[in-house]
Amino acid sequence: MQEMPDIASARVLIMATDGFEESELFGPLQILRDAGAAVALAAPSRSPIQATVHDDPGRTIRPDLAVADAREADFDALLLPGGVRNPDSLRANAQAVALIRAFAEAGKPVAAICHGPWLLVEADLLRGRTATAWPSIRTDLKNAGANVVDEPAVRDGNIITSRNPGDVHAFTAALIAAIETVPASAPA
Repeated sequence: MQEMPDIASARVLIMATDGFEESELFGPLQILRDAGAAVALAAPSRSPIQATVHDDPGRTIRPDLAVADAREADFDALLLPGGVRNPDSLRANAQAVALIRAFAEAGKPVAAICHGPWLLVEADLLRGRTATAWPSIRTDLKNAGANVVDEPAVRDGNIITSRNPGDVHAFTAALIAAIETVPASAPA
């Protein structure tokens, strides 16, 4: 039986691009790092990406690697922040969608917040799962076969979803719990 990773030894990949919701990337990033996790950021290129705070420009951050160079085998979990433009852009990126599927198929935790679950829809990971998201995309989740609920953080196997920036702490806690209870090589 494979041992579950402790959060202090976990490696988490965050995938984002321009237009991510600032608190949904920087909040979990800080919480995970404070817990001892090694966290890396992947984006379509290594150029800095800019957050939004609702619809206003926010802080920028330089990715650690390009999506094309990210490998599921190098990480224990994947985190997908929301914002409207961020997941809308990434869901049209075949490499990003393939990476999401690779994490899910490996049974590793895949966590998406706010509009981030659009990426789970694109990767066809919500059929038969219970999930939540920002209210305006819940119909998309339902049409993709999800049982949609309105809760701060929802875990269904290795898939974790959350509603909005106000749920960052519950969302990150659910991701940490999943990392510590889902063996990296076990299917969800």
